[in-house]
Amino acid sequence: MTASPKPSSPDILCVGSILWDIIGRSTTEMKHGADVPGRITRLPGGVAMNIAMTLARFGMKPAVLSAVGQDPEGEELIVACRHLGLITEHLYRSEDLPTDRYMAVEGANGLIAAIADAHSLEAAGDKILRPLMDGTLGSVASPFDGPIALDGNLKLSLLGEIAVHPAFARADLRVAPASPGKAERLRPFLTHSHGTLYVNLEEAGLLCQEEFTDSEAAALGMLARGACRVLVTDGGKSATEADASGARTQVPPRVTVARVTGAGDTFMAAHIAAESRGEDRDTALASALRAAATYVSGEPPL
Repeated sequence: MTASPKPSSPDILCVGSILWDIIGRSTTEMKHGADVPGRITRLPGGVAMNIAMTLARFGMKPAVLSAVGQDPEGEELIVACRHLGLITEHLYRSEDLPTDRYMAVEGANGLIAAIADAHSLEAAGDKILRPLMDGTLGSVASPFDGPIALDGNLKLSLLGEIAVHPAFARADLRVAPASPGKAERLRPFLTHSHGTLYVNLEEAGLLCQEEFTDSEAAALGMLARGACRVLVTDGGKSATEADASGARTQVPPRVTVARVTGAGDTFMAAHIAAESRGEDRDTALASALRAAATYVSGEPPL
């Protein structure tokens, strides 16, 4: 009998939502109550999943830490993850929690509405982090010291624990909200000055409880509130990366918008991958903006 292959060693961990994206897209502009023809697709999704998929396309070896049910949808999702080059051995597989789902409607004028059903991830809580505590990937005595991409679908209490937990003390934390509605969950990373935060202009305003006019003002505002390092995007207008050394602002390439769901995740993943290749900060920001623009245009981010 041929021995089973040993699990691959990841070079980055993606922690958060792994689910099915159900997306309805129409090529016409849509208003409230619109009923129009279009296409409906089901694809692997979730913030952590989107980031991991993009990292894999850039040649990295991401492992996903999340909750996936043992239902048929969960089994299909695991197969899809492995096909995309993701390491799934560390997922928490629940017997009684269903696999999560996300549903969105997009028109030619952008995202119309979306609902994220990530209740199983929230219910699983810190069970998804066991590999970082029990010595599989790390422990309090020997913390994981690589990059960790973390999304805001986790409960506020758990995110607050991660911000100060010794098992994450050596990790290069890269943190993003799951949506503007969950942006305030990232507040622990403002008060504890740990990690790099990836947000859009609206999310920055919600975190700081202030209205910002552009990405640079938002980035500087977040630093003033205690953030260690931030990247703020403002759609097709600008993006700013800032820390104590200063702020860098660039304008993304102009493209025709074909899709928007997952654009922020693509930007974050492309930026992480660029820095992992040794690109300097200006070059890494430019690389991330190009990847996000290509994605929004409807092409793969490579």
